[in-house]
Amino acid sequence: MGLRFHWYLPTHGDTTTIADNRSREATRLEPHLQPTLANLTALVRTAEGFGFEAALTPTGSHCEDSWLATTALAQHTERLKFLVAFRPGAASPTLAAQQVSTYQRFTGNRLALNVVTGGADDEARRFGDDIDKAARYRRTGEFLTVVRGTWSNPEFSFHGEFYDIENARTAYPVEIPPTIYFGGSSPEAIEVAAEHADVYLTWGEPPEQVAEKIERVRAAAAGRGRTIRFGLRMHTVARQTEEQAWQRAEELIAGLSGDEVRRAHERYLSSASEGQRRMAALTSGELVDARSLEVHPGLWAGPSLLRDGAGTAAIGSYETVAGVIEEYARLGISEFILSGYPQIDEIRHVGEGVLPVLRAAVPV
Repeated sequence: MGLRFHWYLPTHGDTTTIADNRSREATRLEPHLQPTLANLTALVRTAEGFGFEAALTPTGSHCEDSWLATTALAQHTERLKFLVAFRPGAASPTLAAQQVSTYQRFTGNRLALNVVTGGADDEARRFGDDIDKAARYRRTGEFLTVVRGTWSNPEFSFHGEFYDIENARTAYPVEIPPTIYFGGSSPEAIEVAAEHADVYLTWGEPPEQVAEKIERVRAAAAGRGRTIRFGLRMHTVARQTEEQAWQRAEELIAGLSGDEVRRAHERYLSSASEGQRRMAALTSGELVDARSLEVHPGLWAGPSLLRDGAGTAAIGSYETVAGVIEEYARLGISEFILSGYPQIDEIRHVGEGVLPVLRAAVPV
């Protein structure tokens, strides 16, 4: 199977450095680039031009609504798919099935779904969701059962712990169901992925950690008679030379202070998300020079100093970054969701420099 590449869509606004990520905190700063329709259209058209398959949206109270934003952007692109992130607890599964049906018909089947169950408890409560983490994963399993059942049957009924559904239906059949992407490092997350996901997503942990996680998910899926694909979410700092890449890394962390890095580290270590804790554990929580944050050859943990979520970047020359991607591909990763600071600049480095190296080496 060839490799598939996707890009991140900053519907919360773009930033030029990791320090600008303070916009996620209570005091919101103006982003480098506002998430207007015009700005986001420029990015998705660039992604489409370089041959990226899809654009991933975030979800949450810090960004624009992923469904509405990508539906608008789909009207300004021709082939690019949209990997729409959403929280199952924020909507009825029957409504989600209807949204998928409409989205697929109106965009020519260009929808993929990134199901987000975990994350911070305070963020969940902003959406009126106050059940505990284990229950959220059980609910996600039921949610996906109802959604898939509604896609596959003229009418679908379900009676479970969280949903009591009678004769769910969509006005028009879902002829091509969207690919379901799902991530999470906890045992509960892996069980849901094994049962329901088409693609299991992990953040860019060092390869030996990713390999161990892949084996756990693969075994859990095999126990259910299923096979599953694997994807990886990380940043890039790709430049023509190693020196230029590391110079850029120093620029990315130049605006940080030791105190804010330590506070962020402590917050991430105590996160309810196991994946977030694993990201935080890659660094000491101390502000050091960029080179000291290389946690594996060509893998840089600089973004994790202040950014929640994906906290590592493939760093170096175009050939080095391509080599990092190839290393993950040998483990079984077939899809990569990439991003950088700022997005519109980094996507050009990857599209013009990294992808040609990969296309010459492996099927893309």
